[in-house]
Amino acid sequence: MRFSFALLPRLSLTLLLAIALLSGCSVNQVTGKRQMSMSFDEQVKMGNSQYGPAQQQQGGRYVVDPDLNVYVNEVGQSVAKFSPVKLPYEFVVLNNDVPNAWALPGGKIAINRGLLVLLDDEAQLASVLGHEVIHAAAEHSAKQMRNSQILGIGVAAAAVAAGMTDNENAALIGLGAALGAKVYQAHYGRSQELEADFYGIDYMVAAGYDPQAAVELQMKFVELSKGQKSNGLGKLFASHPPSEERVKKNQQKANKLPKGKRNQAAYQQAIAQIIKDQPAYAKHNEALLAANNKQLDSALSLSNQAIKMQPNEAMFYVTKGKILSSQNKEKEARNAFAIATKKNPDYYMGQLALGVTEAQLGNKQQAKSALQKSYLLLPTSLAAYNLGQLEEQQGNTQNAVKYYKAAASENSNIGKAAQQKLRNMNAG
Repeated sequence: MRFSFALLPRLSLTLLLAIALLSGCSVNQVTGKRQMSMSFDEQVKMGNSQYGPAQQQQGGRYVVDPDLNVYVNEVGQSVAKFSPVKLPYEFVVLNNDVPNAWALPGGKIAINRGLLVLLDDEAQLASVLGHEVIHAAAEHSAKQMRNSQILGIGVAAAAVAAGMTDNENAALIGLGAALGAKVYQAHYGRSQELEADFYGIDYMVAAGYDPQAAVELQMKFVELSKGQKSNGLGKLFASHPPSEERVKKNQQKANKLPKGKRNQAAYQQAIAQIIKDQPAYAKHNEALLAANNKQLDSALSLSNQAIKMQPNEAMFYVTKGKILSSQNKEKEARNAFAIATKKNPDYYMGQLALGVTEAQLGNKQQAKSALQKSYLLLPTSLAAYNLGQLEEQQGNTQNAVKYYKAAASENSNIGKAAQQKLRNMNAG
């Protein structure tokens, strides 16, 4: 029996009620307007609890070139320090091809690898990050949650639903699920986007950057939006809709402000590795497409080509392992997943796939170790179900019930299987 992964995100009703109860009216420190607000502590608590799961659901942190995360965080901090709202700002790069950036309450901000390759210089990066700082500082992100408009972020107790099937190709376990499924995506309105542009420019200029970069950025997005259906930019523009109006207003503001630094050379040096590896990621995407079309031999060849081009990318080994598993080559798949966890031990998908495969091979201790690591990174119903089985087999009934109950909370095939397990144990 093999398992298929499919993200089925949801926002906790309890969390929504807590947001409503903890919100009050106060003056927004960014705009000076009175509005319904969430307390500072609750914003920080919410951001801290959701930042890790949100990253995991979207490919995890980019780790092939750790210096890139350091660089982006430094640029972000240089802009964020001019915010009147002193949140514990943090900036990370996600290993995701989709051109996007987002902010959670509490100043937790992420930018995808796929967006970084579209920018020209550090000033444009500062514009993106300044814009996201405003979304956090002006409580745009908090308002999105208060209005229950969050799609697919795993809160502290959330789980990723996983289907269970006997289909031989199910071993692909949702190729691309971590990147292609519904994930965090706030849909900001026109007024929020204009606010984020307006005040974000102030912060980037205060940090010494050229405001014209913000104009160029919007011009770039307006142009790119014309082909969004074919180039995957739809997700960016769904959350941050570009417009000629934004270009015009940014230009009007930039005309009144002093010129500043662009730091193009520094930026190009910082992104040199991801630019160099673009062909490898393109080859990996071809492998995913071939696998989803059941062209498994071709998919395996393409994944091996991607690995040869960039042997330190864990995601490539995860995909290779899934393809091998679908070909009933479980031992070879296990080896690929093991390499993935060595390349990036902090990405849930590698640990989860390794744990499931070790369990199929009868290696219970190794399976339990990998599954527990996966569950700590992102609680999934698939990990919970497998951990429940392992605990049950070892006679640890109390732990088995705990995991089965976690898996049973999901409305999925595996949730139903967990419910049956609980009934069999008279613990339903």
